[in-house]
Amino acid sequence: MTKPSELRDKTDDELKELEKSMTRELWQSRFSNYSNQLDDTDKIRRLRRDIARVKTLMTERATKAAGENG
Repeated sequence: MTKPSELRDKTDDELKELEKSMTRELWQSRFSNYSNQLDDTDKIRRLRRDIARVKTLMTERATKAAGENG
């Protein structure tokens, strides 16, 4: 699990890259699960929630920036 405090320290570009890598890892984990090769099925749930945390933080930053500009 990625801690929110760790995510807040990252830049926007780092968050986008982290989201891409987590999404890729989620896809691979789902594929492994469908082919019965994934032992830790809870990994899919953790990844989904971590991706949601990253997206939420990115949305918060975008909303805050839009509020300051306009």
